Amino acid sequence: MDRLFGINGLAGFLLAVVVLLSVVGFLGTCAILTQQEQATNYYKIEDQKSIPQEVENASIYFKDAK
Repeated sequence: MDRLFGINGLAGFLLAVVVLLSVVGFLGTCAILTQQEQATNYYKIEDQKSIPQEVENASIYFKDAK
């Protein structure tokens, strides 16, 4: 009975489950907030005809519309 509530027992298992669910909840919340922020972040492509087919740094060809 002494080992039931030790770190290897039932309490340790519940502690691990609570910690993992907390991490999942935190990361899920961060993902949702990032998606909501980026959903309205539009980009504007400047001089579309001059962009070559193979580009190493494509970020120089588009700007935030905000």
